[in-house]
Amino acid sequence: MKRVYQLAIVAMMLIGVFGCGENKADSSVLDKTGFLSPAKAKPPVVEKTTLPEGTRLRVALIDGVSTTKSSPGDQFMASVAENVVIDGKTVIEKGTKVRGRVTDVAESGRVKGRASIRLVLTDIVQGGKELPIATKPFIAVAQNTKKRDAAIIGGGTGVGALIGGIAGGGKGAAIGAAVGGGAGTGTVLATKGKDLHYPPETKLTFTLMNSVEM
Repeated sequence: MKRVYQLAIVAMMLIGVFGCGENKADSSVLDKTGFLSPAKAKPPVVEKTTLPEGTRLRVALIDGVSTTKSSPGDQFMASVAENVVIDGKTVIEKGTKVRGRVTDVAESGRVKGRASIRLVLTDIVQGGKELPIATKPFIAVAQNTKKRDAAIIGGGTGVGALIGGIAGGGKGAAIGAAVGGGAGTGTVLATKGKDLHYPPETKLTFTLMNSVEM
């Protein structure tokens, strides 16, 4: 009988230990109001992609720019004209908005009789957020009176001189070929008129100066 009594005491002690453990486990999932709290889900892992230096952004102007109406410091909006794909993954979709700035303007007659304009992109507007970027400047100089004298100036390090192809007739600006220059601007335009006019939907190409983490 004594042995049975001892076993009963041990059993009661074990029940008490396990009961305390269960209460602690239960209390760990109770919130301050005494109700069970749902298990916290781990935040999803967001994979980031880096746009390397030298990536080209082909954009279509939303706001027109010109040497007669634009001033240094003026901002303009554009949209990405082609998907930007890195390692088979589309990092920037066509239609994504970008913001740019006019950094320099010279009207016809101020620089050896030829107008010029300099543009850069400053931000990618994606998902309601603005991602700062830095691009090589886009520089265009109006054509001289003689077609064969159309001149292009390099940007960045001041290197590179490639003639933009002249397209279309008319009095306004004609869009030249987009050219990637190693240390130059990366894009050039030439025009038939005395001033430079780039209306909405004009397509330009800019080159990233630094890598950007998306």
